[in-house]
Amino acid sequence: MPNSTVNDQITDSVTQTNVNVVGDAPAQALGTLYQVAGHANGLAMQNAVANQHNLNQLNSVIVADAITLLKAGK
Repeated sequence: MPNSTVNDQITDSVTQTNVNVVGDAPAQALGTLYQVAGHANGLAMQNAVANQHNLNQLNSVIVADAITLLKAGK
């Protein structure tokens, strides 16, 4: 069986790397959450503007048809 002793500097280095990765995970998770939330809000605003634009286009057509019906009633 080979000798299983490892240099203490190597084990400390691996331990510190693992601690760094585990310590950074919550900050990265929150950063990702904020990016996704911002993107979702942006899409919601874009959809609201598109819907308002479509309703404004329909409004002018409805008014024009109503005027046509009023004129035809004479």
